[in-house]
Amino acid sequence: MRRTVLLTLLTISSFGAAAKKAKLPTRTEVLTAMELANHHFTNKYPDAGAPTFVKRMRPSNLWTRGVYFEGLVALTDIERTANPTLYESNSQYLCDWASFHKWMPRNGVKTRDADDYCCCQAYLAMYLNKQATDYSPTKECMDNLLTTSESLHDWTWIDAIQMGLPVLTKLSLVVQKEGDAGFARYAEHGWKMYEWTRNTLAGGLFNRSEGLWWRDKDFTPPYQEPNGRNCYWSRGNGWVYAALVRAMQDIIDMPGYDSHLAQYRADYMLMTHALVECQRKDHFWNVSLHDESDYGGKELTGTALFTYGMAWGIRHGWLDKKTYTPIVADTWKAMVGECLHDDGFLGFVQGTGKQPGDSQPVGYDQEPDFDDFGLGCFLLAGSEVYALCK
Repeated sequence: MRRTVLLTLLTISSFGAAAKKAKLPTRTEVLTAMELANHHFTNKYPDAGAPTFVKRMRPSNLWTRGVYFEGLVALTDIERTANPTLYESNSQYLCDWASFHKWMPRNGVKTRDADDYCCCQAYLAMYLNKQATDYSPTKECMDNLLTTSESLHDWTWIDAIQMGLPVLTKLSLVVQKEGDAGFARYAEHGWKMYEWTRNTLAGGLFNRSEGLWWRDKDFTPPYQEPNGRNCYWSRGNGWVYAALVRAMQDIIDMPGYDSHLAQYRADYMLMTHALVECQRKDHFWNVSLHDESDYGGKELTGTALFTYGMAWGIRHGWLDKKTYTPIVADTWKAMVGECLHDDGFLGFVQGTGKQPGDSQPVGYDQEPDFDDFGLGCFLLAGSEVYALCK
């Protein structure tokens, strides 16, 4: 059964070219949807540190869970004042998870795999929010990265940009606040890693002429989609889009440092224009951004990440409010109305993979292999939509 309570709250209109543009929901409506989805997850997994099992046991600081906790940090930022009771319980859930792992990246401080240190984004945000007292394992891991010149070529797939770039920029922000005069070294290293993936790997994975990213070297031309166009995977582009806004926010928050902000912003704007052009009439994006015949249908994760990024751009005055606010409002309404079940389960989530055909089929009642990162994307989107609402 599709949800009814939030459908009534949000007054879902019919979709299509003739549909009336949605207005932004109230903050209460956004928070209700976020907390419903989050409660479904924490009720299912009451032990925050327990390992996850998908075909085999994995520690709960793997990248999928790291993305979820990025979203939970964003939710607790709202709940601190909007719902103090749930703030306490969700903040405790965060702390239980991070403490269980002793604030460590997966596979230890010597790892260079961005998937392993994705969880450090949440650790650092918790430190800044005074929900944590230690960030030294993250710093040790990034110090090891900086002393290895080969690490500049580590991000060979675009998902890694989201897993890794905001760790480096946020660590610069943290150590600046701690009085480290050389704070910029982490953000600078992140830029160099990003630039190599963007411009050099396989001739550059960012196609500036179309404003979108190939997922890795295996998808650059002559690889084509069934319709003969370039293959741009929705969630892969969503990862980059989210990473850009997270990195830019960290840079904005660093007094006296704005290196590469203009370059990141230029890429963000190119992506924004490209994404608007390929959005579906029902306000979702295809898993294959330029080929609806390749597993066409609704999909939450890429859609949520694009909503997150666009709402952030509106808030910062980089995207025209009159043009983009209806896009964000319509898309948030579509995600809540079409994906969120009465019990908080999220449908239309593509599971793990690297291309449109992976983890198919995607459906309203279809459970993905990992049920955490899709929620993280949804919470991130909600946090920015909430910030836009009055």
